[in-house]
Amino acid sequence: MILGMSTSTFTLVHVLLSLAGIGSGFIVVFGLLSRRMLNGWAAIFLTTTVLTSVTGFLFPFRAVTPGIILGVLSLIVLAATIAARYAFHLSGGWRSTYVITAIVALYFNCFVAVVQSFEKVPALHSLAPTQKEPPFLAAQLLVLVVFVVLGVLSVKKFKLGVASAHA
Repeated sequence: MILGMSTSTFTLVHVLLSLAGIGSGFIVVFGLLSRRMLNGWAAIFLTTTVLTSVTGFLFPFRAVTPGIILGVLSLIVLAATIAARYAFHLSGGWRSTYVITAIVALYFNCFVAVVQSFEKVPALHSLAPTQKEPPFLAAQLLVLVVFVVLGVLSVKKFKLGVASAHA
């Protein structure tokens, strides 16, 4: 039992939070690319992504794993994202800090989604059972390249100003 839920129910909640964070995160990135703040979507993205990391720590602990390390890094990145947006109101260099850290937080979620997909989806697992095989590495490299490109474009576009602070 975790927070009064069976492990399977808690896992489902954790996965749904992760998927909500990923979905809303891509909407936020679209907003960055189109110079829009999308305040509501950003709040959903940040909330669900923080909750994804926090709930990850509530699973039974056996040892420090790459997932725990990534969860800590994610929370550090999210703290900077939240500070840039809400405490520093995107002023000066905080504008780029917000964009970069938001993209990194979304990347971390997608990185984990790829890991989990190769662990849980039988067809993918058979391609890379140890996650050291070329299909897994290629998938992670592709995800990284996509996020680097999105990050560079988002910083350039969003730096130019915000067309609309609504939505």
